[in-house]
Amino acid sequence: MTVPVAKIGVIGAGAWGTALAQVLSEGQDQLLLWARETETVDQINSGHENRSFLPGYRLSENILATQDWDTMAACDILLLVTPAQYLRATLDSLPDTDATLILCCKGIEAQSRMLMSEVAAELRPDNPLAVLSGPTFAHEVAQGLPTALTLACESEDVWQRLNPLIAKTSFRPYFSDDVIGAEIGGAVKNVLAIGCGVVDGAGLGQNARASLIGRGFAEMLRYGAARGAKAETLSGLCGLGDLVLTCSSTSSRNFSLGRGLGEGLPADSLLSDRTTVAEGAFTAPVLQQDARARQVDMPIVDAVCALLAGEADVQSVVTQLMKRPLVSERR
Repeated sequence: MTVPVAKIGVIGAGAWGTALAQVLSEGQDQLLLWARETETVDQINSGHENRSFLPGYRLSENILATQDWDTMAACDILLLVTPAQYLRATLDSLPDTDATLILCCKGIEAQSRMLMSEVAAELRPDNPLAVLSGPTFAHEVAQGLPTALTLACESEDVWQRLNPLIAKTSFRPYFSDDVIGAEIGGAVKNVLAIGCGVVDGAGLGQNARASLIGRGFAEMLRYGAARGAKAETLSGLCGLGDLVLTCSSTSSRNFSLGRGLGEGLPADSLLSDRTTVAEGAFTAPVLQQDARARQVDMPIVDAVCALLAGEADVQSVVTQLMKRPLVSERR
């Protein structure tokens, strides 16, 4: 099978953007990686390493870092790997382009309560859209360890065009036509991962963490149904799969943030001390607002919001969750 030739660009040179550039550079003459920081551009182009965000991994020599927007706009495929709250500004900065846009950021826009695909569709209605989401740690992808994830496309035609370019030796995408579901799985699991980190930091045990994952998944399904997502999408890689990964490892930024909260550290100090973004901290209050507007019950999300806002301590939110009315597990 002949792999079609297409120019691929990655916008965002954090750990995940850099890892994606590394794996997708396989078979490419040149892959463009846009970075905000001049220092990062210099590190990648001169030393083939992103010491600021993904240290310790030698990058392919066919990765070219740049800060030139016109160069990126000339790509056929652009992966957007910016923090969720900066996607709108990124699309505003990007010149007109015919590129297919693959959204790799997970979250809900604070100012509008829109998912990333809705933001992109509003600003770039003529560009084909896809969402790449699933259980992935950047350092494992950069190492070339086996990874499977969801590539949700607005049509099967888009999937047929993208799949041969995205699929690599150690990187296996599965097709979904449920773009909304793929996004909801990625956004909600970040908030739930904070909750699991709290359980770990507070020493509440494995039973509690498993219970939180199970009941958190129920919240994800309820919210997904309210926004038109398919239950089978959320039961797959980009929902349950991603939830299990990020709720069980300190490699997850959201889990690590929650563990700090569980140990009694204030949220503002934990967030200010980070060079990388724990998206769940920004998604949580927006998710809570949108869930309440849609009359979706999400008590674990409410508890995470209370902890992040400093409105409650761990013991009080645990007590509140344990004293909720006894109901059927289906609810």
